[in-house]
Amino acid sequence: MALTSQMRGTDFYCDVAIPHPDRLDVVYEDEHVLAFHHTRPFWAVHIVVVPKRHIGSLTTVSAEDETDVRELFDVVQTVARDVEREHGAAAVLTNLGAYQDSMHLHVHIHSGGRLDQG
Repeated sequence: MALTSQMRGTDFYCDVAIPHPDRLDVVYEDEHVLAFHHTRPFWAVHIVVVPKRHIGSLTTVSAEDETDVRELFDVVQTVARDVEREHGAAAVLTNLGAYQDSMHLHVHIHSGGRLDQG
């Protein structure tokens, strides 16, 4: 069964990824943050980093989210550094609004070519 078929709503991370990290190719996990290889990668290297506590988006972050966001970006920095070291380059991206497929703050770290371009 595809992981996305287990979504109950618009939040893949709360519905599937965070409760079932054993079904993912995990790069990093602690009690606050999960980082894993994207289940439907767009780039040759494509890792997603999410806070385990639900935060809707970068634009909805508030003072009460400070600890989670600091921890999230500590992991983003570490993973991006590792990708850059291994592959020579890395990009960091988050989507907002209609660009956001899953309504849970998540950060993409990617490197290499797009998989849809031969």
